[in-house]
Amino acid sequence: MKRESGLLHILARVLLVILALYLSWTAAFFITAAIYSRMSWAPHDLFAFLINATLGFFFFSIISMVVRRFIQPREQHFFTEMIDALKRISQGDFHINLDWDFGWRNGKPRRPHPYVQLVDGINDMVANLKAMEELREEFVSNVSHEIGSPLTSIIGFAKALKDENLDREQRDRYLTIIETECTRLSKLSDNLMKLAVLDSERHPFRPSPYRLDKQLISLILACEPQWEAKKIDMTVEADKVEVHADEDLMGQAWVNLLHNAIKFTPESGSISVSLSSNGDQAIVCIADTGLGIDEQDQQRIFERFYKTDKSRARTVGGSGLGLSIVHKITEMHSGSISVSSRVGEGTAFTVLLPLHQEAKKGSSNC
Repeated sequence: MKRESGLLHILARVLLVILALYLSWTAAFFITAAIYSRMSWAPHDLFAFLINATLGFFFFSIISMVVRRFIQPREQHFFTEMIDALKRISQGDFHINLDWDFGWRNGKPRRPHPYVQLVDGINDMVANLKAMEELREEFVSNVSHEIGSPLTSIIGFAKALKDENLDREQRDRYLTIIETECTRLSKLSDNLMKLAVLDSERHPFRPSPYRLDKQLISLILACEPQWEAKKIDMTVEADKVEVHADEDLMGQAWVNLLHNAIKFTPESGSISVSLSSNGDQAIVCIADTGLGIDEQDQQRIFERFYKTDKSRARTVGGSGLGLSIVHKITEMHSGSISVSSRVGEGTAFTVLLPLHQEAKKGSSNC
């Protein structure tokens, strides 16, 4: 269909040129005939033909110049505007939206002009660059905030330690705070490095068959000191399930989810971990009886640095990167993760993971 439309367009242009030539030659014929009649002169047929042809081409040139005079300024203005827009884009200005009326005639849409497609392409590029720039600015702002807060505490308490009148109890308390903040910075650095490596796809990705139920039970037992300290009732129901995945990467995902559940579950609360299979998928659900997550926050819970309660997250040392890492790892395995929660009743994260399908490394951002 596009090829036929293009051929018709070329044919129409050729017909217009031929018509212009015919009109020019016709005008030349009648003008020279009138001149010959007034001069009472009858030139040789060949000479008359050459004069008519030359005059006809002269008229055709004038018509072409007149038409070009009306068309070229529009095109020159378009290219000037486009070049200026590209210069602004190269300087980091993404608040640009080119508009051109090549696609309209008398208020009605017509066949798409190549210039219109070019403008649409530039506008789409600017919109994508603007979105990426906003994400970059938000990311830098979040990183600066997450790094700045513990550094401020460390500097403040380090200065306080210079006071020789401090008793041992105060000194030990200040040193504990400094140690805690340093640990927080170290975890933040580790998580940022993990995300950077996962995004760049340089992380070794080695899927292989292994027992997922054994992995989950092993990791839950490794976390026993944390949930025992809070007197949390841990319940595990795991069917025998074998998956084809990167065991190390999935281990990181389960650890993040388990630590997240333990952190936000109050003392004497409960956490349940279940594993089952349905068709060609493994289904892992980690549910807690914490404070829950508001519905509007659930839509952004997997965004980097997003925290549902920043003050509460700060008291438990959260950076807002753990769930982003889990989301990225599940996507790399062609799986998915979802959250279900009600405020005051707890939260449940459900991970769907392929069983036998060859795991592949995804490139989408979380």
